[in-house]
Amino acid sequence: MLFCKSFGGIMKKIDQYRTTIRVTAISLFCLVSTLIYYFIWSVVYNPGFEHPYIGKGQLFIVVVYFAVLLVTSCILGAYRIDELRKSEIIFYEVIALLFTNAIAYVQICLIEAVIANVIGMLYIMLFEGLALILWTYLSFSVVHALSPPEKMVIVYGSHLATEIVYKMSKLEERYVIAESANVDEGYDNITSKIDRFDSVIICDVPARLRNDLLKYCYQQNKSIYVVPKISDIVIRSASEITYFDSPIMKCSATGLTFEQRFIKRMIDIVGSSLGLLILSPLFLIIALSIKIYDRGPVFYKQRRCSRDLKPFDILKFRSMVVDAEKDGPQPAVDNDKRITPVGKVIRALRVDELPQLINILKGDMSIVGPRPERIEHVEKYSEEIPEFVCRYKVKGGLTGYAQVFGKYNTSAYNKLKMDLIYIQNYSLALDFKLILMTVKILFKKESTEGFKVNGKKVDK
Repeated sequence: MLFCKSFGGIMKKIDQYRTTIRVTAISLFCLVSTLIYYFIWSVVYNPGFEHPYIGKGQLFIVVVYFAVLLVTSCILGAYRIDELRKSEIIFYEVIALLFTNAIAYVQICLIEAVIANVIGMLYIMLFEGLALILWTYLSFSVVHALSPPEKMVIVYGSHLATEIVYKMSKLEERYVIAESANVDEGYDNITSKIDRFDSVIICDVPARLRNDLLKYCYQQNKSIYVVPKISDIVIRSASEITYFDSPIMKCSATGLTFEQRFIKRMIDIVGSSLGLLILSPLFLIIALSIKIYDRGPVFYKQRRCSRDLKPFDILKFRSMVVDAEKDGPQPAVDNDKRITPVGKVIRALRVDELPQLINILKGDMSIVGPRPERIEHVEKYSEEIPEFVCRYKVKGGLTGYAQVFGKYNTSAYNKLKMDLIYIQNYSLALDFKLILMTVKILFKKESTEGFKVNGKKVDK
């Protein structure tokens, strides 16, 4: 009986143990992976422990491996076993393992002073992959046993609620929206519904009522999920000023600081230079294929906007016939006859965007940032959403927050909010995370597709 009461208490207060559960779970997996790495490294690369790197040297290698894997897993968010799907956890952790093992392989090559056999690393990835699948399913079983689905009430003020309900219904093992309340029902009726549930979603509610509901939920110890407005995103990154006895929050409105821009530019120069050097054989093959097919230009230029709405010509490998836009800009549709056979291949492999490394090296773009939009799209979106120009406080990027987390049919307003989240919360760690997570786009066709025109999917 005492155990049941204690267990029930833990279930009711699971949020208090969320961080402990996450850290324990991911640390356990990283420890198991490190042991797998150490065992196979000892057998394949250091047989009989005869290498001079023994004792403290071995300990150092193990600690570095564990630390890199743990930090990379946390940056990618693979520790969020209580929020993400199994497939997402596995995907992010596979990226973390690939990154960590790549560093480990370089380390082994440096120690051995030769190009080491990759067979051992393949064995490491195989056994770590099996351990990952087992760990993921066990972790999910434990978390879901401790934390049953939240029964929630959604308070809404517009049609946006339908979209939120649909998306959250895909995670029925975590969220169950059992009740709804429209803002027209009034404060008293809404709070009476809130009293029956532990969690509340506030979606597009007028400011005054939203403030009252936030205070009420906070006083009643209710978990609150808020669909943010642009003002929420801006204030989210505010810094505290403690000069006075009255709390003051300062919101940055200038984008990145000089120091952040300088470091980011240095990384862009190094990253784009290495990328162009390493990928030069691929560039040559693609360029020759395009030229041989129709003897037209290799590159296609398109006018885009970057920081401070500065226009520039973005570069792509030409994937369409030479006069594809002779009648004006036209989005590409499925089975578009303007796309050449070479274009179909490079689009499918997502390599038509690689020449933008030249834009990055020139300073037109950055590796990470909001996707540069065509000038006509900027004008259109700015008329519909005046805040749209706020995304141009930083340079456009080859990849970015909206590109990684958005989908082909994500609205311009939601993409704007994601871009502002990136700008207001900028850090080198966030850039690193987005670069690693860009791999996801290569395996998700919907990430790069456009909107629909007359029932056909189009590229923007």
